[in-house]
Amino acid sequence: MTDPHPTASHGTASHGTAPHGTDARRYDFIVVSNRLPVDRRTAPDGSTVWARSPGGLVTALEPVMAAADGAWVGWAGAPDAELDPFDVDGTRLVPLPLSALELERYYEGFSNDTLWPLYHDVIAAPSFHREWWEAYTTVNQRFADAAARIAAPGATVWVHDYQLQLVPRLLREQRPDLTIGYFHHIPFPPYGIYAQLPWRRQVVEGLLGADVIGFQRVADAGNFSRAVRRLFGYAAKSPEIRVPDGQGGHRAVVAKAFPISIDVESFEEIARRPEVQERARQIRADLGDPDTIFLGVDRLDYTKGIRHRLKAFGELLGEGRLRVGDAVLVQVASPSRERVEAYMQLRDEIELTVGRLNGTYATISHSAVSYLHHGYPREEMVALYLAADVMLVTALRDGMNLVAKEYVACRLHDDGVLVLSEFAGAADELKNALLINPHDIEGLKEAMVTAARMPRREQTTRMRALRRRVRDNDVARWSSTFLDTLRHASHQSSAR
Repeated sequence: MTDPHPTASHGTASHGTAPHGTDARRYDFIVVSNRLPVDRRTAPDGSTVWARSPGGLVTALEPVMAAADGAWVGWAGAPDAELDPFDVDGTRLVPLPLSALELERYYEGFSNDTLWPLYHDVIAAPSFHREWWEAYTTVNQRFADAAARIAAPGATVWVHDYQLQLVPRLLREQRPDLTIGYFHHIPFPPYGIYAQLPWRRQVVEGLLGADVIGFQRVADAGNFSRAVRRLFGYAAKSPEIRVPDGQGGHRAVVAKAFPISIDVESFEEIARRPEVQERARQIRADLGDPDTIFLGVDRLDYTKGIRHRLKAFGELLGEGRLRVGDAVLVQVASPSRERVEAYMQLRDEIELTVGRLNGTYATISHSAVSYLHHGYPREEMVALYLAADVMLVTALRDGMNLVAKEYVACRLHDDGVLVLSEFAGAADELKNALLINPHDIEGLKEAMVTAARMPRREQTTRMRALRRRVRDNDVARWSSTFLDTLRHASHQSSAR
């Protein structure tokens, strides 16, 4: 399945003499992630069109990429696709091929059925298979090789997320002249959990190849530093870890928290559009104009606590503390990893629960739960945020949870209530939310009732503080803070 002639959106494909997935040019700034920041679409004439993915990371790095003559290395999203480098919206993209078997073992297997559940406190049992690990090391080597080939002398390379934890060390072995950063978007677990990983030393060694390792929460950075001490005995004085440089000396690796955020201005701009505000009013009307719309927006994932909020909502209806017609729960659950067994079971369980709640409590004119198992464009999501009175973020474990910040950014009139799990990274920043333990169903129920009945004055006080926090710490500040730290670490290392 090859497509040697992609059509770039606002750019042109490059068809030079370099092998597929490589580039004859050299770049001063390189981003490496599992996926390229583009989506493949088919134009009316049948040609392939690449459009930039709507994401905060892409938005944050766009000016950096432009200023530094940057390139982005990643998989293009289709198995066995051999593509030349191409440009989209002024960003150079360098696709790497992954076979169907590699995707099964490296991505669906080791990344999402080993690391994901392990790093999320073993909410689901992780699977440990040696052939998955072998595929993970092979693919990580391919990413490192690609970055090494296209990096200019002394370039900066920023590696992203748990699928590529071996890349920093593999890259440093080939190109010690590079400045290497790594950002971990999901939690890093306590050592007692992490120690279950048979390849625990190799993964930590991989991460220690970076000059700066970024985490979502202070606790995650602490968990990593403790894992380093337990496994290797390296000296660690927060935030620095002293790592042998292989030449009789040491190099300092910075491991600290850099909480990621969103493009606040983009969400506010969409929320101000008259057509989006009208759509929000239409959503409320279509739901029967209830007093309270509770909203959940998640990938369909066992870490998100969807079952817990459905249980709490069902009990409130059963107790008569909430009534169908006065209150409705809208649950958007976008499809996720649908070939992984744990996710298939979760979908069946949630859909069965929704059916039971509606069968028990719905009336002819009003549903108890409006369940939507598909994704939506950003404009529709903003309309939902505007329509919702209460945002439910009940994650059992989450690196950050940007949905919480998106909801806050869209509340232009300083109203609405955010109910937020203390186990989501966003809870460290958004302390004016109603913080809950999603495992405590009674506590969750109390928070939902409190949110539904909260006076407007208290809503305003809380939401103003939340909006100030999100606006002051947007995704541009996140990226600039990380890259400033990386530059400083590189200079310190050079001085030594």
